[in-house]
Amino acid sequence: MSSTNGNVTSGDGAIHEELPALKGLPANLTFNDLIARNKRNSAFLGFVMIVLITLFGSSIGVIVVAWRESANDEGIQMPLIVSGILFGGALGLVVAAIAAIWSWYGGSNAILRMTGSKPLEKKDDPQLFNVVEELSIAAGIPMPGVYMIDDPGLNAFATGRDPEHAAVAITAGLRSALTRDELAGVMAHEISHIRHYDIRLSMLMATLAGIIVFASDVGSRAAFYGMVFGGGRRGGGGRSGGSGGSGGANPLVIVIIVLAVIFAIIAPLCGMLVRFAMSRQREFLADAGAVELTRYPDGLVSALKKLGSCRQPLRHVGKSTAPMFIVNPMKAAVSKGRHDASTAFSTHPALSERIQRIQALGSG
Repeated sequence: MSSTNGNVTSGDGAIHEELPALKGLPANLTFNDLIARNKRNSAFLGFVMIVLITLFGSSIGVIVVAWRESANDEGIQMPLIVSGILFGGALGLVVAAIAAIWSWYGGSNAILRMTGSKPLEKKDDPQLFNVVEELSIAAGIPMPGVYMIDDPGLNAFATGRDPEHAAVAITAGLRSALTRDELAGVMAHEISHIRHYDIRLSMLMATLAGIIVFASDVGSRAAFYGMVFGGGRRGGGGRSGGSGGSGGANPLVIVIIVLAVIFAIIAPLCGMLVRFAMSRQREFLADAGAVELTRYPDGLVSALKKLGSCRQPLRHVGKSTAPMFIVNPMKAAVSKGRHDASTAFSTHPALSERIQRIQALGSG
């Protein structure tokens, strides 16, 4: 076998495209290696999200204490700050737990409604049902519900809380654009999300990120009113009692509120970055799982190329559901062909890197 201009000539004289080395990964990469690595990375990111929401709750607790005590002539006492930190962090965890319970029982149905997914019966599309059934058997999980999204865009996703309560959805545009091998690759990718419990994790991460964004808005408003009204009350008290004749709030109050506001601004961004990083890790894992199930990487590669060439964004999709799809469905990515853009703000890894990894696994 010889190599010329980046191509490889095999013994039969055929010329094949030479695959570049997979950046940052060993040449003897296996399915189990990739799955184990992605699970470790995902577990770490999940832990980071829990820590983030706990710290954010603590910051809200400090803001509330600072606001309530800003009119106190004695200033803010450290025991109150500690109690605010502990109570806020505990409250954050409780709210996260409640939201997690909601996502467990009602998240998947909400997502199916938000995306306009309609349930299908086997008579509606026998080939699609046969493909999903075969892959479910190969994966060792119950067959999920099958849904269709009446949209000309090309995309698909999976949702649910576990393999026993799962669903796969595909757009009408993608269904009509794929061959059977390509359809098997896409469905194997979604079945892998179910098999690896990504569906549960993605709903939980979306819920926790949403909590941080919502709480950030509440915290920002509390900080604003604390600075405006709390400082005024502090100054008034000083003038009447003589202990604060110079007016103004306690400098410690201002410092605490400013820091809390800064964190309130940064926390939602951090939450989204963690969620997007999690999404990118799970896409790599699902690609590897799809190759393992089908033993035919070319089907998924060909499907991803068709998905990458589509310029029709989905109609019923938002930022909260975008990371669940097999490729980024947002207009900014689809209409401008930015599927190879890979930044910390990307919901999916670069499509070219995904294809490269799949080919490397298939040739291993």
